[in-house]
Amino acid sequence: METTQQETGPARQATASAPAAAQPLTGKTALVAGATRGAGRAMAVELGRAGATVYVTGRTTRERASEVGRSTETIEGTAELVDAAGGTGIAVPTDHLEPAQVEALVGRIGRERGRLDILVNDIWGGDLHVEWDKKMWEHDLDKGLRVLRLGIETHIVTSRYALPLLIKNPGGLVVEVTDGTAEYNGSHYRKPFYYDLAKAAPLRMTHGLAEEVEEYGCTAVCLTPGWLRSEAMLDTYFKVTEENWRAGCEQNPHFAISETPAFVGRALVALAADPDVARHNGASLSSGGLAKEYGFTDVDGSAPDAWRYLTEVDQESDTADVTGYR
Repeated sequence: METTQQETGPARQATASAPAAAQPLTGKTALVAGATRGAGRAMAVELGRAGATVYVTGRTTRERASEVGRSTETIEGTAELVDAAGGTGIAVPTDHLEPAQVEALVGRIGRERGRLDILVNDIWGGDLHVEWDKKMWEHDLDKGLRVLRLGIETHIVTSRYALPLLIKNPGGLVVEVTDGTAEYNGSHYRKPFYYDLAKAAPLRMTHGLAEEVEEYGCTAVCLTPGWLRSEAMLDTYFKVTEENWRAGCEQNPHFAISETPAFVGRALVALAADPDVARHNGASLSSGGLAKEYGFTDVDGSAPDAWRYLTEVDQESDTADVTGYR
């Protein structure tokens, strides 16, 4: 996009108090595939805050951890945060590379709810397989292919089984989550090769899904957060907490443009609650860009526009000025 401390750190961002408002998604059913941590967790929580029933999936439960190895970030923890925010969270352990498990998941949603209004494809978990400093031909092939399976095949399998339920009712929303906008990724190589391909694919998948679901009155978009202060970004890469995150700017001054996971969660809710969301069909959208359109903010009241900043500011500079960008 944890230990107990982490679940009450970044996880608390996702449940941080927002201005009291009606729950515009009451009665809606959502599936957030890949909701264990980071953006997925926050999107599930914000959907719950807006009144939705949210099925949250992933491979890490309180009994078993995935290869990511962050054993205290669990889907049960996410479901509890959804409940605490005012929605209904339902945790379903699912490996989205296993078609039978995904088919069973969607079957359960159909039996229990009779509909699916929002599908969020946020499955990832590939970072630990990426060899960031390797050329394509130097990168371990098995690890590279694992990155593609986790970042692309999982999304395909999930849509294959979930879309027949979603298109039964007009107004359904499919959200492919990636890292980077079409504009930014189209002109920047998100090296290394396997990572670039994994993050470009959801943009193209959105293009195809938009064409195919439109006749059913449904909408497909691609959504990206900006520089995400996920659990791993805070404690593994920058070794800070949400409370002192600005200390990370000493390592990279441009971390000043970063955002909490709740920001992209609020972007998702704005889209899902918009009766005219179909105007975005096929679009590449970002949390920062949507904040300008819908008027929501991050938990600190700012509205960081990370992708505009990363496009326009010299990232080689050892100084950063986010004036006008958040």
